[in-house]
Amino acid sequence: MTADVRFDPVDVAILRELQNDGRIANKDLAAAVNVAPSTCLDRVARLRRAGVITGYGAEVSPEAVGRPIEALLAVQVQPHARGLVDPFVAHVLALPETRALHHVTGPTDFLVHVTCGSTKDLQRLVLDEFTARREVSRVETHLIFSTWQGGPLLPYVTG
Repeated sequence: MTADVRFDPVDVAILRELQNDGRIANKDLAAAVNVAPSTCLDRVARLRRAGVITGYGAEVSPEAVGRPIEALLAVQVQPHARGLVDPFVAHVLALPETRALHHVTGPTDFLVHVTCGSTKDLQRLVLDEFTARREVSRVETHLIFSTWQGGPLLPYVTG
């Protein structure tokens, strides 16, 4: 996002609506935010050009595709150096089980959100794809029982 993007209440409303329904038709979006369809189209295009809207996607149920086991893996890498971090990141992102990878501060270097078909699949993933790597010094596995999504990500609008 560029530093000179200014958000007004219409921009914020557009972002809220699109995050709640990324497939909403422009005419319906325009009606929801109380602007003309041409104005709405221009606003959305401006937000895309500015890098605020980065894409649209489908949410897929892990259970529906045979991956009911979700976990967060807290991974520590030793030494924590770019020469090891970059290949580790590439490896983790190439795994089909990886849903998200976060480089974090604190005693854990990475949090990896994974989905697996069973606890045996999760165990295989941890042992064969994480702890077997020379740079991985520790992995903590946290099973996810439930997940709740937060609201739309909206900018701060100052008056």
